Order: sequence, then structure tokens, then C-alpha cells
Amino acid sequence: MNATVYGLDTCDSCRKARNWLQRFDIAFTFVDYRAQPISPEMLRAWAEQLGGFERLINRASTTWRNLPATRKEPGSTPEWTLLLREHPALIKRPVLVTDDGVVSVGFTDKAWKMRFGVG
Repeated sequence: MNATVYGLDTCDSCRKARNWLQRFDIAFTFVDYRAQPISPEMLRAWAEQLGGFERLINRASTTWRNLPATRKEPGSTPEWTLLLREHPALIKRPVLVTDDGVVSVGFTDKAWKMRFGVG
């Protein structure tokens, strides 16, 4: 199974995820979504598969805490996609998309072992 990992190059969780994939010899592509912004269509598809934009948001981030209150409650899909494109650090990391089209967010050894059937 091939995978695409979306995240930030400087993110520790993203580094751990990439190292994990290398350790288990799983082919992957890494996309830094600051350098290569995610399209609104892809953001919508991720949100739809995950059960809403709320599942994509990293509320523990400094970026989230520093947002004005009016930006923390987007009322529509276009507002969500604009917010995430303006502030990519708000997206939980890493986002994993496998070649079967399944999307997940975050990294844990146990969850990824189950997902890839290794270990």
C-alpha cells in the first residue's frame, strides 16, 4: 500500500510518521502543505470523509488560540476552506491518505500498525 503524508516539514509528529513508514518499508510521498497548499476541493473531501471540518482542526495549536473569536466559528464550507488555506498550521498533523483513498489524521504507532497491517 502506498501513502501520502500531508503535514509540515518542521512538525515532530510528521517526522515520526515519516520515520515509521520508512522503518516498515512503506512507500510514501510527503507533502508540506505550507509549501504546496491543499486545494479547497481536497480539504472538502478530507472533511467529508472525517465527519466534518471540526475533525481537521488542531485546537491545541498556537495558531488556533491566536485567532480572533469571529474566525473560530466558520459558518460555511467556503469559510472553513479559506481559514485552512490561510492558516495551514490549523490542520491536524499528519494527514494520511492511502492509495485506497482513506483519510486519517494524527499519528500513533498502534493505529498505523493496524491501518497498514504490520508489526
